[in-house]
Amino acid sequence: MLRNHPDIEDLAVVGVADETWGEVGCAFVILKPGAELSTEDVIGFCEGKLAPYKWPQKVIFKADFPRTALGKVRKTVLKQQYPEFLQ
Repeated sequence: MLRNHPDIEDLAVVGVADETWGEVGCAFVILKPGAELSTEDVIGFCEGKLAPYKWPQKVIFKADFPRTALGKVRKTVLKQQYPEFLQ
């Protein structure tokens, strides 16, 4: 659903531990050239489109993603790169 945002080029969502819910989503976002979004913009885009428990609780903006030889996003590497945000 977030892929439909006009300013988002690509994204990956990973689950991170949460004391209340057990696990919540963290969205890693690559913006289209010249686009500017805040965390609030990304989360606000979910309103009315996703149930609130499915909204990402954290948003991290990236220039690119680590990928496999087949082009799949290496989500485990993303989580390792940001341990302070994903706790």
